[in-house]
Amino acid sequence: MAVNVEINRNNNETSLSVLRRFTKRVKGSGVLPRVRSIRYHTRIKSENVNRNKKLTRLAEKARIEELVKLGKMIDPALEVRKRRK
Repeated sequence: MAVNVEINRNNNETSLSVLRRFTKRVKGSGVLPRVRSIRYHTRIKSENVNRNKKLTRLAEKARIEELVKLGKMIDPALEVRKRRK
């Protein structure tokens, strides 16, 4: 639902007064609050996308745990604790 704001310049009217009238008309139309409210809106992800993301995360976690058990990788949680000290 787009609202076009249009202003026609009157005779002997300065550009500043035209600009002032335009900004008043834009504020009155409510266009800016609507645009600002949807500016950072992100789409809601579907259940399948969330499920696949979680399965990928769990598979990666299981892979890391396996490598830690085999001694091929140092536990990332332990490394973080070591760095903090």
